[in-house]
Amino acid sequence: MSKQESPGPEMRRPLRLREVTVPNRIWMSPMAQYSAGADGKPTDWHLVHYGARAVGGAGLVMVEATAVGPSQRTTSADLGIWNEEQAAAHRRLTSFIAERGAVPAIQLLAAGRKGSHQVPWEGEGQNGPVSVADGGWQTIGPSAVPLGDLSVPREADRADMDEVVEAFAQAVRMSHLAGYEAVEIHAAHGYIVHQFLSPLSNHRTDEYGGSLQNRMRLPLRVARAVREAFPAEKPVFFRVTATDWAEGGITPDEAATFAKELAAVGIDLLDISSGGAVRSREARAPAREGVHVGFADALKTASGLAVAPVGQIGMRQAGELVADGRADAVLMGRPLLRDPYLPLRDRPDDKAAWPRQYHRALV
Repeated sequence: MSKQESPGPEMRRPLRLREVTVPNRIWMSPMAQYSAGADGKPTDWHLVHYGARAVGGAGLVMVEATAVGPSQRTTSADLGIWNEEQAAAHRRLTSFIAERGAVPAIQLLAAGRKGSHQVPWEGEGQNGPVSVADGGWQTIGPSAVPLGDLSVPREADRADMDEVVEAFAQAVRMSHLAGYEAVEIHAAHGYIVHQFLSPLSNHRTDEYGGSLQNRMRLPLRVARAVREAFPAEKPVFFRVTATDWAEGGITPDEAATFAKELAAVGIDLLDISSGGAVRSREARAPAREGVHVGFADALKTASGLAVAPVGQIGMRQAGELVADGRADAVLMGRPLLRDPYLPLRDRPDDKAAWPRQYHRALV
């Protein structure tokens, strides 16, 4: 790695959130592997996949979007964490990650209308619905409006919404039991919390639809339930949608208002992303470096919360953002898929950073 690409000393500084200290600012973003068994438990694939990134120097390893209930999965191969057997299986991951000095974290997901589809490498992938007859399930959403070619969801009633809130709370309790030191609520990319926030998917006329105040109602209920169910000494993150990139969708100003409400609830850090509310070429984040950095600036200023942007951020830019105080950490996805040891590439002679089993390879 050239000096220009080096993360720099600012990325090596620890970050304390509540009583949890993350050893550096280079974090692994959650990326679905679609490799769980029928019981939703992690497999050897997950242990090796996440373990490699912990060995590779990521300060926080965020386990992929994990379903809060069987009917809130995206696919039948999703991880789950709604019962004690699953929590016990996750212990393999959290123990190894923590042993390597990284912080084990988990992203929690309720899919809503974006559920019951094929895994990405089969058939039509995320655009391919799986019917109940073929092993899928009935999905719910804020309104009976499908996402692309997926099945039409049933409009959620009050009991459904209460169930979603309690499912998140139960998943958080199981996450603590599993040994996770931080949890993240997935409220972006078209999943159910995002669905209620976005006018593109929420066409309700009751107190859960219409105005931003109403559309925030369920997301804030989820945020409160998670914060109350997780130990006070552990932080709660929130992956927030900064914009839907589509006319009539969430705007950056609405996202800023929502961020202020999340701060009042006790959320500790915003993971900044965007898009996913609708299937459209025009509703995708532009392919440019640091596409979410400006949104991170705005939401940090509006809420006073720590922020960690994700998406199309190189190591040099990451260091500049943290050094300038514009970000508190950076979540990296695809770069860490390509190179698990990316955080250590500029430290070829640092025996304290590399595991001793690898010292023979150092300069």
